[in-house]
Amino acid sequence: MPGSRQAATGPVYQLKVTLVGSRPPIWRRIQVPADMTLGRLHRVLQVVMGWTDSHLQQFTADGESYSDPDFELEDSQNENRIRLNRLLRRPKDRLVDEYDFGDDWEHAIVLEKVLPADAAPTHAVCLAGKRAGPPEDVGGIVSYQESFLAAVRDPEHPEHDEMLDWIGEGFDPEAFDLDDINRELRRPR
Repeated sequence: MPGSRQAATGPVYQLKVTLVGSRPPIWRRIQVPADMTLGRLHRVLQVVMGWTDSHLQQFTADGESYSDPDFELEDSQNENRIRLNRLLRRPKDRLVDEYDFGDDWEHAIVLEKVLPADAAPTHAVCLAGKRAGPPEDVGGIVSYQESFLAAVRDPEHPEHDEMLDWIGEGFDPEAFDLDDINRELRRPR
């Protein structure tokens, strides 16, 4: 389950998550319990970006790596045993979530605010954001922006029909549905 519905026992973190290299920026502002594990945070990021958690991933902070132990990544600590408040303590502290080592999506995660436990929901919530998360397996941020979007936006582009068949005609790179994301975050997993 992405969020936690348990009573808050500590502060709530407001994080800004930006897809590195996206121009214009693709970002989300979320609030999560400060004691959330990195494994849970990764699942929250998958929901807010509209992704399916189908690839390897790892967090990095201060030269250390954290991932799912099932991935058996060398020199990587178990993300399910590391809590967010161990790595981020003060506003402007940051970490990176790298997802899909072939496409190399990177989320820059910055702690914006530390809120008291009673000031925010006790589960993950998305407060704001801009633009749709790119489709998975599109080839990374450069391929998404320079190839995929060019093909989808231009009916005369040689790959226009192929890309629409792959992604569907309903894909809107500017779309962002806050209510839908928060409904998905509340769903038990």
